[in-house]
Amino acid sequence: MKHAEIKELIQLFGESALNKVHIKRKDFEIEIERGTETAVVMQAPEAVAPAPVPTHTESAAKQVATESDNKILEETITSPMVGTFYASPSPDSPAFVKAGERVKRGDVLCILEAMKIMNELEAEYDCQILDVLAKDGKAVEYGEPLFVVKRI
Repeated sequence: MKHAEIKELIQLFGESALNKVHIKRKDFEIEIERGTETAVVMQAPEAVAPAPVPTHTESAAKQVATESDNKILEETITSPMVGTFYASPSPDSPAFVKAGERVKRGDVLCILEAMKIMNELEAEYDCQILDVLAKDGKAVEYGEPLFVVKRI
């Protein structure tokens, strides 16, 4: 969860009639409670996109390592959450990335909408996009391959 999302959650909590909220995800946990000295407790670092998850589908590339250079040739970037995949910031805007493009660490790859919150998925490393597997506007599952990439 990003800093801006946490701030928005705290603001929404302040405006609601709830006395306590507890959200737990794989690598992140937050609890907000009224009337306590510690309003926010974070027990894990900010969530980042998970490492590639091997899949059994033919469209998802498997990690392939060569003995000579010991580099990963292809791997997948998977969805860190359940949500709706958006390839661009708005319907009339160009896609964040296309097959064949090179991206740098921190570049936005797509937006994943979950519970009406738009989450930007950023590249964890410099890479070249070999294929975009997800379809714009379609639901994706946790761990579902979104991109086939080659590290640079």
